Amino acid sequence: MTEFDLGAAQTTDLNNQVDDYSVSSQTPDEESTTETWYDFPDSNEYLGYYKKIPELKKAIDALATWTVGKGWKASTSERLLLDNWVGLGKDSAQQILWNLQVMSKVMGDSFAEVIRGKDGTVINLKPLYTGNMRIVVDKNGLLLRYEQRSNVEGKANHKFKTTDIFHVTCDRIANEIHGTSIIEACKWVIDARNEAMTDERKIKHRELSLGILYVDTSNTTKINAIKTQYANAIKNGELLVLPKDTAEIKDSGVRPQDRIQWISYLEGFFYQACGVPRIIATSENFTEASSKIGYLTYEIVYGRQQAELEDTLWNQLAIRLKFNRPPSLMDNVQDTEAKNTGQTNFQPQDTQLTLEGTE
Repeated sequence: MTEFDLGAAQTTDLNNQVDDYSVSSQTPDEESTTETWYDFPDSNEYLGYYKKIPELKKAIDALATWTVGKGWKASTSERLLLDNWVGLGKDSAQQILWNLQVMSKVMGDSFAEVIRGKDGTVINLKPLYTGNMRIVVDKNGLLLRYEQRSNVEGKANHKFKTTDIFHVTCDRIANEIHGTSIIEACKWVIDARNEAMTDERKIKHRELSLGILYVDTSNTTKINAIKTQYANAIKNGELLVLPKDTAEIKDSGVRPQDRIQWISYLEGFFYQACGVPRIIATSENFTEASSKIGYLTYEIVYGRQQAELEDTLWNQLAIRLKFNRPPSLMDNVQDTEAKNTGQTNFQPQDTQLTLEGTE
C-alpha cells in the first residue's frame, strides 16, 4: 500500500460526543429579605435514574435495607402505634420507613404527611412525592411551612404546618434547607456509563470489534465513499467487499474485556457515593479479607444512618426507636487478634461470623 497522509485522516461519526466533566462551583442557599422556597426540579430525572440503573438502585436499596431491615426495639405502646401505620393503605411501618430512606437518598429529601388521632398521637405516615413538595422558609432561613404543589392549573398549593410533615434529609450541609441527592455526585458517572453501555450494546448486536480503517488514498471523496459503504455494511449486517489494497482494517487494540472493565469501574462509583461496599449489594466474588474489611467499614456507614433516622423520629414525632443491627464482626476480629499473639491484624481465615442465638 502507498504511504497514507495522516493529515487527511477522517473520523467516523459514532454519535458519541465526549462531554466536559469538569466540576462547576457550588454555593449554599442564600438568605432573602422575604420568605423563600426550595423546589425539587430534578426529581423526575433522578427517579428515572434510580429505576433504570440497576447498580445505582442496588446500592441505594442496600443502604435503606441495612438501616431499617432488621426491625427495631421500642416500648409496647410505641410498637402498637407503629403496627397500625398503613402508609398509602397497605404498607407496614417498616415499608414506610424504607421508602422514605430510599427517596431521601435519591432526591435528597423525602416527605410524609403526619396523620394524628384526636389525642395527637401519630396514627399514620402517608408518603408524599418529593417532586411535588416545596420547603418555605422566612428571611432568616427558618422553616415556615411545607407546600404540596398542585398540578392543576389555577389550583392553589396545599399548605402544611411544619408539624404536619415528617421530613427526612440526606447530607444537609451549611445553611441549606434541603438535603443532597446521592445522584448529584454521580451525574457524570451516569453519562459515561450509559455511553459505554450503549456502545457495547451496538458492538455486541453487530458482532463487531472496534478497528481502524486504513485507506490507500487521501482523497476526501473516496474516503467518504468507503466510510459510507463500511457503515451501511455494518448497519445491514452485510459483508463489505472492496477492491484489493483499497482499504485495510486493523484491530484498534481495545479488547472486549477492557470495555467491560471500564463499565465495571464506572459502576463502582455508585457504591462509593452510597458508602456501600460492592460486596454488600452484589454477588461478585471477593477475597475473605477484603470482604471482612468492607463489612467492618460499612458498619459505621449504616450505623450513622440508623442513628440519624432514630433522631429524626424522636425530634419530629416524639417516637423513640432503636433500630436493630446485623451481627458485628468486630468481636470476632478482636478474638482473632488475641489468638494471634504479637499481631495487630486479624487473619481472615480465622474469623467466622456467628449469628445471635447460634453456635
